[in-house]
Amino acid sequence: MRSDMVKDGIYKAPSRSLFRGTGLCDDDFDKPFVGIANSWNEIIPGHIHLDRLVEEIKKGISEAGGVPFTFGVPGICDG
Repeated sequence: MRSDMVKDGIYKAPSRSLFRGTGLCDDDFDKPFVGIANSWNEIIPGHIHLDRLVEEIKKGISEAGGVPFTFGVPGICDG
């Protein structure tokens, strides 16, 4: 799987240690990692709901057998 690029092999030991620091266990490394881009922030009204939406998306990824990770992206507003 594509996420093996960041978790498999001797040279990825530093990455695995960081992932373990987030609470992952041995079984999690056999699952696909899924990144979720999120532009949630407190100053753009149109983005204020995205944190709640991402929580539901994370539940779906977990239920489907994946390991979700959220990362932030810039929020753009035309206001």
